[in-house]
Amino acid sequence: MHIESLKYFQEIAEVKSISKVANNSHISQPALSQQIQKLEDSLGKELFIRSNRGVKLTNSGEVVLKYADNIIRTYNKMLSDLNEQESQEIKIEGEYTIATYCLPCAILNMQFKFPNHKYNLVAASSDKIEQDVLSDICEIGFTTHPAQAEELHSEEVINEKVVLISPPAFDLPEKVKLEEILDHKFVILKEDCIIKENFKEVLADVGHNFSEIEIISRLDSTEAIKTLVRKGYGVAFVPYNAVRDEFSAKEINVSRITDYDLDYDIYMINKKAEFLSDDVKDFIANFKKLGRHICY
Repeated sequence: MHIESLKYFQEIAEVKSISKVANNSHISQPALSQQIQKLEDSLGKELFIRSNRGVKLTNSGEVVLKYADNIIRTYNKMLSDLNEQESQEIKIEGEYTIATYCLPCAILNMQFKFPNHKYNLVAASSDKIEQDVLSDICEIGFTTHPAQAEELHSEEVINEKVVLISPPAFDLPEKVKLEEILDHKFVILKEDCIIKENFKEVLADVGHNFSEIEIISRLDSTEAIKTLVRKGYGVAFVPYNAVRDEFSAKEINVSRITDYDLDYDIYMINKKAEFLSDDVKDFIANFKKLGRHICY
């Protein structure tokens, strides 16, 4: 199975058209069709149902698509490693909020203390991070939950402080009790995350249901949440590292809940020691020396 054929297969599955992929890739449609036919022959399965309106994945095609992305990224990682054998670069993935707000500060501290290391940090979902560590696409992952795979080691390395942000006009104090803020309108993330999970738990503890609070917007990113809060639409729970600059600039107020702990731990996940290079072992050992409150 040729990797280029698998890449073309993935693109065709996405756009549902062989002709569009042929045009975008500057390859003739017959030549592309021949590549896909060879891929189907090598697998012994038909991958597409072809019609005048385009193509549709067969059941076998759905199975191949499930694995294609990981195979392609593993192949690209192999090429990268071959090209960077001397660079000693450590590839790191973190959940989106962690990679955006927490890890840059932590890795900068690592760079100051251990300048011999080189880092490549990218954001990803927790499921993808675990799979990428297992597949050696990255050496280290940072997530808000311990790894599920038995082959991986998880360790709590950072404690992330969670704060309530509000517009200055709301005049909320620096310390408040949970019951005192439940009448406010909330801005939250659309997707499930550790902050939302913890918020639901503490609400249940005080006899409230998450569905009972007034949510004015469900957004895709912490940056979007900060924008609505700055404009005075409501309050939100976010990692403190995500709003340090806005708080310093007095664009928002920051409050801590005194009667419940919404803070969460960040886990570093990696393969077990016998499968790690000396550089990665060195990174792990030294990262843990920075302490759990790395950015404060």
